[in-house]
Amino acid sequence: MKGFFITGTDTEVGKTYATALLLKAFVNAGVQAFGYKPIACGDRQDAITLADASAEPLPLDLINPVWLKMPTAPMIAAQFQNCDIPWQTLLNGATELASHGDLVLVEGVGGWQVPITPTQSVADLAVALDLPVLLVIDNKLGAINHTLLTLESITASGLKCAGLILNHPREERDAASISNVAALEALSSAPILIEIMHGQTEIELPDGLR
Repeated sequence: MKGFFITGTDTEVGKTYATALLLKAFVNAGVQAFGYKPIACGDRQDAITLADASAEPLPLDLINPVWLKMPTAPMIAAQFQNCDIPWQTLLNGATELASHGDLVLVEGVGGWQVPITPTQSVADLAVALDLPVLLVIDNKLGAINHTLLTLESITASGLKCAGLILNHPREERDAASISNVAALEALSSAPILIEIMHGQTEIELPDGLR
């Protein structure tokens, strides 16, 4: 399967926003690309956003095979619903979606070590899918620490981080958001591929992802 696994330095850092922009950029470049949200916790808006940005309409249950109603970590949400998360369903869904096109962008849930089951995490899902990782970062105070720790964990999992996506969810800029770019370029083992500015609605596909 060809594609990327998109994770974040935390929850609510803009993973879906970045993934949708990437999908549109791939589709505009002539790539039959689809978004995959294996697990949604809370509502399914993230999955709907990825479905809308994908190359062609597909059933929402294919884009998002596991939907848990509580907006919390999947392991906790499953416990409250008194259900198990079918691990193989998550993997089979990615394979099935890949059969529809050229490339799949898999969006994780929360950050890299969020538990899916008592014994399996988002990191384990990425390893099982064996895709290069794209790391979405909320450009704010603390981003350097969160980025370096996540990169360290990605490397320890045996996967490669193909690049960083620096997201600017706030219009206002401060010293941290201005200086983080240079700091991450100097300290990170992965390149900054994209900077998404506040309110940006489309991006150019970076050379590193072509």
